[in-house]
Amino acid sequence: MPIHSTAEVLTDKVGRNVNIRNNVVIAEGVTIGDNVTIHPNVVIEEGVVIGDNVEIFTGAYLGKIPKGAGALSREPRFKKSITIGDNCSIGPHAVIYYDVSIGENTLIGDAASIREQCKIGDFCIISRHVTINYNSTIGNRTKIMDASHITGNCQIGDDVFISLHVGMANDNLIGLEGYVEDKIKGPTIHNKVAIGLGAMLMPGVIIGEGAIVAGQSVVNKDVEAWTLVAGFPARKVKNIQPI
Repeated sequence: MPIHSTAEVLTDKVGRNVNIRNNVVIAEGVTIGDNVTIHPNVVIEEGVVIGDNVEIFTGAYLGKIPKGAGALSREPRFKKSITIGDNCSIGPHAVIYYDVSIGENTLIGDAASIREQCKIGDFCIISRHVTINYNSTIGNRTKIMDASHITGNCQIGDDVFISLHVGMANDNLIGLEGYVEDKIKGPTIHNKVAIGLGAMLMPGVIIGEGAIVAGQSVVNKDVEAWTLVAGFPARKVKNIQPI
């Protein structure tokens, strides 16, 4: 178990063949599986469980406490735990808040940010500079490309593709009434949906299974399953043959 002399490792729950590089800080109570590599300057707080064959790259921070600094209208709620499944890769400078679960064989890209109360499935790609806000769920084999924003209270299914620079919102009143739990809702995106470059999804819209949203579209109404929509605002273009 090679641990660099400058690393501060306070847990004894470390598996076999673990490589911990320089200036890593690992708190008490962290669990690390077998064949894990942790690159320099990573910080891992208490309550984090890391599976086997995981690689965590330079500067990642696992276990950030969500704090509003008095500016948030929503009071953050979270459990002090993170679970990272086997064979995952956590990119440089990624930030994973408490109360997050990540499935097996999932890639978290460089500088991605995942907020509290989020669950990400198996075989997913959360690419570079993606932000996933609070209380959002992402299914299995879903890919979210660079610099896209997944808003809070959003539900995304299996086998979904979300392209670059896609944006989502969850509050039609843009914060004017503060945080009202039952009124703040992000999009619901069903299985096998594809969303094109730069599309914008408005609060509460439902994207039906297998639908395609064309690039640069603004979706402010529900989209039927197995249809292509495009435009500003998005309108149905045609039906799609179910896969």
